[in-house]
Amino acid sequence: MNIVRFNANDAPVIGYLHEDHDRLVAHKTRPALIVCAGGGYNHVSKRESDPAALRFLALGYQTFLLEYSVEEKAGALRPLKELAATVRILRERAEEWRIEPEHIAVMGFSAGGHLAASLGILWDHPALGLGAESRPDALILGYPVITTGPFGHAESARNVSGGDADLMALLSLEKQVTKSMPPTFLWHCLGDETVPAENALMLAAAMRQAGVPFELHLFEEGAHGISVGTQETETLWPDLQIWVHLSQTWLNKRFQFIP
Repeated sequence: MNIVRFNANDAPVIGYLHEDHDRLVAHKTRPALIVCAGGGYNHVSKRESDPAALRFLALGYQTFLLEYSVEEKAGALRPLKELAATVRILRERAEEWRIEPEHIAVMGFSAGGHLAASLGILWDHPALGLGAESRPDALILGYPVITTGPFGHAESARNVSGGDADLMALLSLEKQVTKSMPPTFLWHCLGDETVPAENALMLAAAMRQAGVPFELHLFEEGAHGISVGTQETETLWPDLQIWVHLSQTWLNKRFQFIP
């Protein structure tokens, strides 16, 4: 494994890359996955960072962790601009890092799911000017914050909007979905009392109406912040660990990737 570090609009990014073995012809290039951990836009959760990135590294992906802006720095769309810059940089340096530039996915958990979905939905918003090079090719969203209205997560909404009413409205993502949103894998727990499953359901309904391809998994049990659901993350839910396999299967099919 090789490790690379760079900044995206001053936000630190760490990348975990597979080594290139001269005697092997398979996988000279690979899909990439950017991980956005949760944390209510007031911190970046460690249990949703390395555990998720290293799991998908082991599944064959080039993986990257974005340490996006939080707390008072989370306003003015800074996290969104940082994530957009990360996607653009991966495409610009695709040859160097052996990335397939047309196969870049973003995975987000909780508030990080809101960030990932924000880029997937708002990449072509005329007022933002993010550009086509910042559009992810797929999204994987785990128990994401989606709405800033009822059923939303008040702390996340307050931090990411900076209290700006117009931004608060823009970032209620279930109201912004268009057919240009990339294909999306969604999973949520009906037992989540922090970010209710209605967030995923509202997004799924909006994608269905807009004609965006998606796959949705709702688990009867579980809570918030599960990450990969292992002892390492101190969120041991053996029955829910299957979301990793389900999302990998879905993404591999989308990217026509055989590990």
